[in-house]
Amino acid sequence: MNVFDHGLILASSSPYRKQQLAKLGHQFNTQSPNIDESRRNGETPSTLVERLSYEKALAIQKSFPKSTIIGSDQVAYIKEEEKGSRLSTINVLTKPNSISNAIHQLTACSGKSVRFVTGLCCLSPKHDAQIISEYVDVTFRQLSQREIQSYINIEKPLDCAGSFKAEGLGITLFDKIESTDPNTLIGLPLIALNKMLINIGFNILLL
Repeated sequence: MNVFDHGLILASSSPYRKQQLAKLGHQFNTQSPNIDESRRNGETPSTLVERLSYEKALAIQKSFPKSTIIGSDQVAYIKEEEKGSRLSTINVLTKPNSISNAIHQLTACSGKSVRFVTGLCCLSPKHDAQIISEYVDVTFRQLSQREIQSYINIEKPLDCAGSFKAEGLGITLFDKIESTDPNTLIGLPLIALNKMLINIGFNILLL
């Protein structure tokens, strides 16, 4: 029996993750998990996204125990070295949800390096949970207020962490992107996911 005879479910309402998963060419369903996504005290970005990815997948698995569930979560942050200290202040970038917040975020990112950390979890009925996190470093070029305002007016990236869409005109804001998987920036590390699926006996190329 194929491991996906009972279905593959993406535990997300994100249209961007849905578009990414569709690249693998296998039929799947989506379910929106209803969990508390608050960051816990002392939680690092990697720990946060790994925990939330697992909790999202687990929430859906309770209703679909025979399905294979994929959960994912992403945060972005600017690390600024404090003067006279080895410590870093982590400025987490959430979804802006307003034009004023988007302007503030992109202004803060201008000329700086921003790390996007994406968590990924694969829950299968007969296998242990697979959980990882991957990161992408994005270096923003120096942006004028006119450029920032124009970009936001054109793409309206108010539902995107960091206030940009890398798959669209967001690419015009960058100097460079450093990553092992470009899909990670958009929200679903497909290279890592493919390896997870192979681990549970499902090879996309051998259908």
